[in-house]
Amino acid sequence: ACVHGDEVGSMVVIQEIFRKIKKRGLLKGTIYAFPLLNPLGFENYSRNITLSKEDINRAFPGKEKGSLAEMIAYKIFNTIMETKPALVLDLHNDWRRSIPYTILDPMPEGTSKEVYNSTKVFGKKTEFPLILDTDDINTSLAYNMLKKNIPSLTLELGESYVVNETDVKYGVGAVWNIFEYLQMVNPLEKPLNYKIPIEAKDKILFYSQDPCTSSSGIIRFLVKPEDIVRKGEPIAKIYNSIGKLVETLNSLEDGIVLGYSDSSLAFPGAAIMAFGVFKKEK
Repeated sequence: ACVHGDEVGSMVVIQEIFRKIKKRGLLKGTIYAFPLLNPLGFENYSRNITLSKEDINRAFPGKEKGSLAEMIAYKIFNTIMETKPALVLDLHNDWRRSIPYTILDPMPEGTSKEVYNSTKVFGKKTEFPLILDTDDINTSLAYNMLKKNIPSLTLELGESYVVNETDVKYGVGAVWNIFEYLQMVNPLEKPLNYKIPIEAKDKILFYSQDPCTSSSGIIRFLVKPEDIVRKGEPIAKIYNSIGKLVETLNSLEDGIVLGYSDSSLAFPGAAIMAFGVFKKEK
């Protein structure tokens, strides 16, 4: 958790999971955790390593002698590999106004279909919307674990910057679901039962941050996280400083709203919302 130093809620999810395990015990298996992968960013309330402005999750599998981010990523990656993991979960937080969702990386070249299919099964066990990442980020932790034929998922657990107790509850429940599926733990007294719209249930959706704004001004959002939007539906309006409407943004596809920007400041080319788009799985 907390490879991005401002995503503090994910760290608390690990703390709560280990409290439950200490109380309940494990039926089998072993769990390892890094609660705080980026202490430099954490201490400075920054996504990146403050000293070098680098993103550790864009530096995997890392280098023994490289940039600061690459050296940290190298140490993390190889320490994880030493445990011979059956599954790796990378816990993150998203925009302040966002719902929890699970990211599945595109299948890397050389990854076995069996491993990739089992990763999909783990993703569906979280009960969150399962989103196939459409960005070609081949330097993330999860992607590089998949390249090593190790199932790996990224969980976006609601808002960053502060600890949202509801998001922590969802995160603990999602991870516990996977442990329960692996027969490592007994069920919780109160199962997660995360409710998502029926249109997004048991499907793999596609990640999108389109449309972006083409104007400067103030954003007024017309939809909120978890809403279902239809192609052509207005999702936000941009007004200038004297209140004149300068742009209306419409949804490009049918989908579910995953979250929207922390700021209502618009400028040309800015991504202001994220969607899980309903398309047939490729």
